[in-house]
Amino acid sequence: METHVKNSLEEWKREINARLQEIDEEYEKTKNELQLYSYKFSITKQVVQSTVNEDIIRSIREMYHKPFEQKFNQLKEVIRDLEERKKVFQMFIDKIDKVIEKE
Repeated sequence: METHVKNSLEEWKREINARLQEIDEEYEKTKNELQLYSYKFSITKQVVQSTVNEDIIRSIREMYHKPFEQKFNQLKEVIRDLEERKKVFQMFIDKIDKVIEKE
């Protein structure tokens, strides 16, 4: 492989690695937020199950349970998207490595 081609591929790999690092950071941040909302959602669910007053239950569901559930589900979607992105960018790196090693 010619030096300029190899250098160009390695530079591209560094760019992709930088993007992969950004995705990893976003993934960790989202994962932590997902864990928080998992606890919030679980706690409100337990409180609702332990409460007998329908007015209080309705209030808790409107103020906390439904918004926490929505945020939890939204964060799960974001995590799935980030995992897919990580997989795709990792494929780029693997393919570049394979081409460089092959040549």
